[in-house]
Amino acid sequence: MPKNSKNVKREIDDDEVTESVKDLLSNEDSCEDSFKKSSLMVGDVKQNKERDVEEGSEEEEEEEEERPAWSSKLQYILAQVGFSVGLGNVWRFPYLCQKNGGGAYLVPYLILLLVIGIPLFFLELAVGQRIRRGSIGVWNYISPRLGGIGFASCLVCFFVALYYNVIIGWSLFYFSQSFQQPLPWHECPLVKNKTNTYVEPECEKSSATTYYWYRVALDISDSISESGGLNWRMTLCLLAAWTMVCLAMIKGIQSSGKVMYFSSLFPYVVLICFLARAFLLKGSVDGIIHMFTPKLEIMLEPKVWREAATQVFFALGLGFGGVIAFSSYNKRDNNCHFDAVLVSFINFFTSVLATLVVFAVLGFKANIMNAKCVEMNTKKIIDFLGKEINPSLIPHHINFSNVSPEDYQQMTNIIRGVMENDYPRLGLDNCDIKEELNKAVQGTGLAFIAFTEAMTHFPASPFWSVMFFLMLVNLGLGSMFGTIQGILTPIVDTFKVRKEYLTVGCCVLAFCIGLLFVQRSGNYFVAMFDDYSATLPLLIVVLLENIAVAWVYGTDKFFEDLKDMLGFTPYRYYYYMWKFITPVLLLGLLVASIIQLGLSPPSYSAWNQHLAQEQSLNYPPWGLAVCITLVVTAILPVPVVLILRCLNIIDENAGGLSTVSYKKGRIIKDTACRTREEDEDDASLLNAKTPSEAPSPMPANYRKQSGPASGADVTLNGSCSTGYIMPNITDIPDMPESDL
Repeated sequence: MPKNSKNVKREIDDDEVTESVKDLLSNEDSCEDSFKKSSLMVGDVKQNKERDVEEGSEEEEEEEEERPAWSSKLQYILAQVGFSVGLGNVWRFPYLCQKNGGGAYLVPYLILLLVIGIPLFFLELAVGQRIRRGSIGVWNYISPRLGGIGFASCLVCFFVALYYNVIIGWSLFYFSQSFQQPLPWHECPLVKNKTNTYVEPECEKSSATTYYWYRVALDISDSISESGGLNWRMTLCLLAAWTMVCLAMIKGIQSSGKVMYFSSLFPYVVLICFLARAFLLKGSVDGIIHMFTPKLEIMLEPKVWREAATQVFFALGLGFGGVIAFSSYNKRDNNCHFDAVLVSFINFFTSVLATLVVFAVLGFKANIMNAKCVEMNTKKIIDFLGKEINPSLIPHHINFSNVSPEDYQQMTNIIRGVMENDYPRLGLDNCDIKEELNKAVQGTGLAFIAFTEAMTHFPASPFWSVMFFLMLVNLGLGSMFGTIQGILTPIVDTFKVRKEYLTVGCCVLAFCIGLLFVQRSGNYFVAMFDDYSATLPLLIVVLLENIAVAWVYGTDKFFEDLKDMLGFTPYRYYYYMWKFITPVLLLGLLVASIIQLGLSPPSYSAWNQHLAQEQSLNYPPWGLAVCITLVVTAILPVPVVLILRCLNIIDENAGGLSTVSYKKGRIIKDTACRTREEDEDDASLLNAKTPSEAPSPMPANYRKQSGPASGADVTLNGSCSTGYIMPNITDIPDMPESDL
């Protein structure tokens, strides 16, 4: 007998007799052939709650064996934290904070986190945990006509994974170069010829770290049109990055979950160490004060709120499918509401911690740069004494051998007041530390130029450089695991392919395409993909996710499912957020993003080797075509699937897209066909009901199908379905009616 066959109690003439299915069938020789193709379970509908609990636990155990699960709740939380906390928390959030009012920026960010971030994060966690499928299966299940949402999420994940792993490759390169004293980007290289030795002109015009980034690491070309061939060092680093991702993901969450213990926790150790070290450096307090000095007038600008909403949106990884994929491996009674709030606030406090570290280090760097500025301009003043500047203008207490920033400000103020018209001709800089702190840097400019320059002035700089770039590698890997999981889980769930083969194939394909990003012009393609492959498509995907749950499936039904799953009804706050507030805000954010793209023509920052500085260039015609193609391709599955469903070109129950049936709130089988009543309302399947609650035309005794059966063998509940199967009475000619 199959494992799921059970011996059940049957009541005959007030005497309880226990007999197995095999014993029952042995009494009817004529029926033996009719039951060979399916496993039978005969019994009364259980009224005893203890019996229901016993059966439910057995079914849950079978289900748990089929689908992988997290080893512990901590492992799951670390996976979600590792996915949501990424490079953007370190190099994007501090930049936005600096640009949009300092500490005042935290107010709109917190408000939008509560209004957009947590409700949508909770929604994705809930649907993934409830349906226990990846993004394709979840949205095809809720509404087959919106099944394209899952495919769009997978495409966006793939596009992001292509360039995101390149950034990890860059971090690996810098990590490998950090085991030197002094660091290779500590000073400009010298060029020797037959007659003399001089500093590299490109480096002299910029800085040592800028030169090392653009010329040594990237060996960048002057424009996106000049490919320049492959950068072999970055190619090897990209290969190493994809190898690490492949090995960590090849066994699914069993392998990636263990890696999370290190990749998710190590960045916090590094950030705390950096913060402690930075506070001991001169000028770090200036950076912290600058960060928390609020500029309240900036808060009233719509641009600040738009950028805060975009940062909230991407910081939590909404729309990628990684959140849904990770939560689908949870137990169904897990408190995903607590998880949503916990992970969201961990993400927020990580951003604040990273901002403190960045501003403390930038404050230290600003003091060093300001001291150099004072030293250089003091030499100019000494040269001008007795010629352009009257020596009597210099205060007597100033010692030219050791001029402080305050002394320099006093000198320049006096000189400016006396020589008002001639002062610009002197060419003296202001050397104000606030101006240095206001120089906003983000992304690669922060990580590979500003931060690396600051670390060259640290005592034991190689150690701090190793720690910093190892932290970047771990932050990147944590996000990559979630991104790749957002690709693998939906495909494995939907098309039933081997995860190992799919993982290797996906990584090999991504590495081959990723060679585009390790050309000499590769940095420009990274910027292109970062700007156009994810922003608009993800906004559309999450807006459709919200509409699918709140309006297509129904917020009331969803709340009933959450009550059944969590054991309590969520706050009514989420009802109004999902149904009204969040969709309107997402629509407004989408429109604002489209307007922003329309007002600013597509352009990129190119490095001019001769001028040794960045300059903004417009994309060539083919570049514009690639930008448009990225946006259209990412969102194309949504209308395509919708049209094919509406025209019945693809049947809603065909095409290999699995649907899911529930019994007592648990999935009992994948099936490709449903009853007529279920076809009328696809979303109604999420309303899990017990057999006693659900109306059924069948008698109390039933049998369950465990394998394929033809129409001649069994008759389902009106049509092909999953659930309770009645024996066809015509196939059992001599069986007494009571035995049915």
